[in-house]
Amino acid sequence: MTTTKADKKAQAKAEYNAFLAVCPSRQLLDRISDKWVVLILCALGGDTPEQPGASHAPKAMRYSELARLLAGVSQKMLTQTLRALERDGLLIRTVTPTVPVTVTYELTDLGLSLHHLTRGLRQWAQSHMEQVLANRESHDARAS
Repeated sequence: MTTTKADKKAQAKAEYNAFLAVCPSRQLLDRISDKWVVLILCALGGDTPEQPGASHAPKAMRYSELARLLAGVSQKMLTQTLRALERDGLLIRTVTPTVPVTVTYELTDLGLSLHHLTRGLRQWAQSHMEQVLANRESHDARAS
């Protein structure tokens, strides 16, 4: 029996297992679990720090808007993260020939589907921070 390219692709898809070191889904999991990825997806998904938990429509944002919103991200890290997300098909980079050139980023449908998950992760972290801090304090007091 001849195995077609589509058959091989379907078999590989059925065999994705992030618990295996060689699985490409593990690399993707590593990428999407990064704090900057989560925050970029939330920003482009329309989540705003002024209204935590509020859901707004996804929006295109300029590089400078993202840099201002993501306190503490370096220019190098933001650029690398945006390029990786573009490569994975999670966002689209649009260059408009103006003076100066305008570059915007927006989520693709694939990126939007991931944003729905990252929004929940960010909200969980924010709403459970007090409990986590108390647990850390208790643990550290016992350990010393």
